[in-house]
Amino acid sequence: MKKTVVIDIVGLSTSVIGEFTPFLQKYIAKNRLTHIKPAFPAVTTTAQSCYITGKNPDVHGIVGNGWYDREACEMKFWKQSNKLVHAEKIWEAAKRKNPKFTSSKMFWWYNMYSSVDFSATPRPQYHSDGVKMPDCYTFPADLREKLQAKFGTFPLFKFWGPNTSIDCSKWIADAALEVDKENDPTLTLIYLPHLDYCLQKFGVDFSKIRKDLLEIDALVEEIVNYYEQKSANIILLSEYGINNVSRPIHINRILRENGLLSVRVESGHELLDCGASKAFAAADHQIAHVYINDLAEKARIKSILEKIDGVAVVMDEAEKQENHINHDRAGDLVVMAKADSWFTYYYWNDDKLAPDFARSVDIHNKPGYDPVEMFMNPANPFIKLRAAYKLARKLLGFRYRMDVIPLDATLIKGSHGTLDIGKEFYPVLISSQNQPNEIAATDVYNVIWNSIFEEK
Repeated sequence: MKKTVVIDIVGLSTSVIGEFTPFLQKYIAKNRLTHIKPAFPAVTTTAQSCYITGKNPDVHGIVGNGWYDREACEMKFWKQSNKLVHAEKIWEAAKRKNPKFTSSKMFWWYNMYSSVDFSATPRPQYHSDGVKMPDCYTFPADLREKLQAKFGTFPLFKFWGPNTSIDCSKWIADAALEVDKENDPTLTLIYLPHLDYCLQKFGVDFSKIRKDLLEIDALVEEIVNYYEQKSANIILLSEYGINNVSRPIHINRILRENGLLSVRVESGHELLDCGASKAFAAADHQIAHVYINDLAEKARIKSILEKIDGVAVVMDEAEKQENHINHDRAGDLVVMAKADSWFTYYYWNDDKLAPDFARSVDIHNKPGYDPVEMFMNPANPFIKLRAAYKLARKLLGFRYRMDVIPLDATLIKGSHGTLDIGKEFYPVLISSQNQPNEIAATDVYNVIWNSIFEEK
């Protein structure tokens, strides 16, 4: 077996490799860059699941970062159990082939209760008084104490939200190298999320993302240098590229205007009532799963969706099968945006009636993905003072709600998920292996396997 590390540089594509990624440019010149035809949808959990199982969503079941639980009548986003991935993982197959094989999975998704030997993943503490505290979950359990004793508490609020920074990717990298030094696993998977933030906030605008590109380039150089000294095979890859967008699509508002979506009012706020709705959408970047409780309305719903500006295609059963997303978890219709558009989860028509979680970083309560969580409300000149006041209440032990997030979807300038993009926005794979110019997302499995067992 050959020691192998897979470094996931989120958002990396040839559209951003250049002047501000000097190390990556030199590294590519010595190795080979291959484009990955994006997984569908081209989002984190789906892409990673394709890579580590060699299967598509119609087999492994990860149809997006979240989906609707038809029995519980609840939207479920960003769950973490590895048992949600319904296919054998590469480390399980490798262990069968050679019982001496070991693996480390550092912050790749679906990391809880995984069958890897070492793992770490974000896992905040939720206290009964509503306080959310930074933390992580590890296996073995005592690894959490060892890592946080050495590198400090996992910087959760720099992993996602308005304060994202290179500090989080640096913490993950340090933790991954520490696990390697102590345990020398055969396969290590490392997740570096840094580019995800600036590219969604600003798009491919080098005047605004230059610093972030330089930061991630330097961090990747540090990791590569370490693993080169260990004579490991190194695979750099990404899950998707991020292209510029200018048109948010409020798909749930459109369904509501057509009498299909239901809400209920609690304490003056509107909540999406999935179980009572004839139809609603789980918005996930440039993909939306539309779930239909009244299938007699399906033809009308499809017609409504097809007329929306910014929609590229509405997938029914045949199209879902063609795109390997015909799984029970998928929507009855799957909607894909054009390259310049993306889907919000917003369903209210008056911001005064928005749910209380809408203005907070609250990824589990929102019935869809919300990239606007990376901004503090720019319309409020006192927003940082408000945030400081809320933080002070937290530190003093009082209940608080960090309601500082804007409700302006036009702030988002980059997105991903659609297949309606040029190759410059495809994810990439960089290694010393002789690969074709383009491979499928499921072929990444073979690249990793061949690296470990040095098979041709």
